Amino acid sequence: MRRLIERWDLRQPLLDLAGRGAPFLGTCAGLIVMARTIVGEDEPILPLIDATVRRNAFGRQLDSFETDVEVPILGDQPVHAIFIRAPIVESVGPGVDVLARLDGGRIVAIRQRNVIATAFHPELAGETRFHRLLATMVAEHVLPGEGAGRRLHPTRRSGMVP
Repeated sequence: MRRLIERWDLRQPLLDLAGRGAPFLGTCAGLIVMARTIVGEDEPILPLIDATVRRNAFGRQLDSFETDVEVPILGDQPVHAIFIRAPIVESVGPGVDVLARLDGGRIVAIRQRNVIATAFHPELAGETRFHRLLATMVAEHVLPGEGAGRRLHPTRRSGMVP
C-alpha cells in the first residue's frame, strides 16, 4: 500500500482531503496505513490517527480468527469481526476514542474526528454498520468554502444525479 500511494503520488492529496475533514475508514491494513506510529517502521504512511499499531499482532495466517465484539457506537448488537493476520492498537493519543476492545482489553477499533479504523474485516462477515456510519459521515460533511447546505455528495458533484 505504501508503494502504491507513493507511485501514484497520493500521499499529499489524501492528507489534504482528511485535513479538510473528509471521512476515512480503514480496516485491517487500513489501520496500519492511517496510524501515526507503526511498531518497527521508520515512518508512517498516512498519519491520520494518533495511534501506535503493531502488524500481525495475533500471529501468522493460520492464527486468523473470528469473534464478536461490542461496539456501543453501532448499537447493542455485537459486531462479528474477522481477524486475518490482523494488527493491534497498542496505544492511542488523547484525541482518540476507543470504539471496541477484545475480551482481554486489546484495542481493535478506534476513531479520531473524521477517521475510523478497525483491526478486523467487518465486510467479510457481511457487517455493514461501520460502512453505514462512514456513509452518514460523508453525507454530513460540508466542504470548506461551500457554506451551509452544500454537502459532499460525490454523485451530485460529478453531475451524475440531477
